[in-house]
Amino acid sequence: MVFIGGLKTLLPRAVRSLIRTNKLSISNTSGMAEGFKQANVVILHKSLADDFEKFCQANDGPLPLLYRSKPGEWKCPSLSSDADIRTDCLQYKKYENGACTGTLTSLKEFSEQLKDMVTFYLGCSFTFEKALQEVGIPVRNVEQKCNVSMYKTAVPCWDTEHFHCDLVATMRPIPKDKLEAVVRTTYLMKKAHGAPIHIGNPGLLGIQDLSNPDYGDAVQAQPGDIPVFWACGVTGAEAVSNCKSPLAFTHAPGCMFITDLKVEDAAAGDGKDVPEVYRICQNPLHYSITSAAAVRKIRCLEDMVGVDPGDRGVTHLLTQDELLKACLSISHAQSVLITTGFPTHFKYEPPEENDGPPGAIAMAAMLKALGKNVAIVTDQRALNLNEKIIKEAVEQGILETPVPIISYHSDSVDSALLFLCEDGNPEKPRFNHLIAIERTGMAADGNYYNARKINIKHLVDPIDELFLAAQNIPGITTTGIGDGGNELGMGKVKEAVKKYIKNGDVIACNVDADFTVAAGVSNWGGYAVACALYILNTCEIHDRYLRKAVGFPRSSAKMKWSSALPSVAKEEKLLNILQRLEVRSGKTASLAMEVDGLPFYDIHSAMLEKLLEETLK
Repeated sequence: MVFIGGLKTLLPRAVRSLIRTNKLSISNTSGMAEGFKQANVVILHKSLADDFEKFCQANDGPLPLLYRSKPGEWKCPSLSSDADIRTDCLQYKKYENGACTGTLTSLKEFSEQLKDMVTFYLGCSFTFEKALQEVGIPVRNVEQKCNVSMYKTAVPCWDTEHFHCDLVATMRPIPKDKLEAVVRTTYLMKKAHGAPIHIGNPGLLGIQDLSNPDYGDAVQAQPGDIPVFWACGVTGAEAVSNCKSPLAFTHAPGCMFITDLKVEDAAAGDGKDVPEVYRICQNPLHYSITSAAAVRKIRCLEDMVGVDPGDRGVTHLLTQDELLKACLSISHAQSVLITTGFPTHFKYEPPEENDGPPGAIAMAAMLKALGKNVAIVTDQRALNLNEKIIKEAVEQGILETPVPIISYHSDSVDSALLFLCEDGNPEKPRFNHLIAIERTGMAADGNYYNARKINIKHLVDPIDELFLAAQNIPGITTTGIGDGGNELGMGKVKEAVKKYIKNGDVIACNVDADFTVAAGVSNWGGYAVACALYILNTCEIHDRYLRKAVGFPRSSAKMKWSSALPSVAKEEKLLNILQRLEVRSGKTASLAMEVDGLPFYDIHSAMLEKLLEETLK
């Protein structure tokens, strides 16, 4: 018998010969014929072949098609010169009416039936394992001489007439400091499943126990390793099972067909852009991926809105990539809660200023265009005002559909938990992300202050409690947007507020957010979030990661998303609405205030135009 150690350097033809003659004492092909592509195999009746090819095209992450045979064709000339699919996999699975009825080492006894069957050869992640090792990334399943771990997920594939299933994913533990290297090494290898589809907590894929894989072996992680998941070709076997055809075959998980194609061919690509990796949540651990080009554009937006027209010290509150990481986190959220409202004009009714609502509505418009659930929470006393603002915003075409307006009541220690989670169950959050924009925040002494140190607590409902509760609820992340340091969420930069902002030692908000977006005007921060979400969701690398490499790119929705972007025309309409509702001018539209000799409103409009130009270029 031949053992695995000598198989790494053998040519594929030699390995196939050993497999064909049953001379191997191994259970999987990981690490065999290093430097050559391996393939998953699905064999179906010819009547199903066209539909299965459509299924592969619709889900090309798990099912990258290398070759489709003719009926009865046992060779695959574009992949190898001497192959026989009846004998050249270590093991096969036999399916009858959807049930797996046997494991075989040869299909020769089915030669007659195979004359009416078509073989699909699909890319495999074993292909890139040698490439990972060459750049210093350990491959734990190879080190431990075992099969890779494979798991059924809760991610549905795109259905066709006869085929449907949830995605199957492989998992490889990767050292934390190698995450970006592993993504950059694999993302161009699209015929070997390409970049990972998830990095972090397996529960976010619906995987409950990494120690109990559905296929393959449990691979042991080392200290500092992070679970990294790729789409897996065993997805095809799940689809075959669900199809319930009278007879079908697949390779046994981990027992691939080894081709004569070199791995270098798999990495072909234009290389115009590269992915970058960012942690967006600690509990549960979750990383996201986007392109370097998207990162550059969002950093440019961050720099634009970080200017300080009033010279109030805002630039000292800036931290690079807070906008980027906030928007990556928001991009993954399904349900978002927004809050705004700063009663600056405390002697008037209504006491609100017009910085905050325009930015909140701009974000809501983009989030709704992206298909997310959105609600706005505000003070009880301001419910009617905000409902009127939303109603008129819809009538004026600023919003396509209404956004629910709700209030928060604090009458027990569990009020925030009951508000944020179904039946107060922290495992069932109603919202994945909370955003505060120009929302008055609680100071260290429990009061709420405007910039002049005037206590306005009597006008403020304790919506801060939602942000404090979210810190202990897995799966809820938070963003605070502000321009003075006394806004909800700005507690993350409170030391800088105390040092650089006038009255900061008194007014600084004491409530943290996971991400803090500082801007010269809070509305600018809201506009930047809306623009950054557009940039991320039109980025192919990020879009694929969001989709988990199943379904089709969402480029067809680009026009809808672009129409949801904020604009000067929309803002002018909204400011007119606010004026009619007697919401007084704050920083945003004060024609009396001048910066460098220009009315502040002109500065503000120019900023919005610059943001749009950067977003759409």
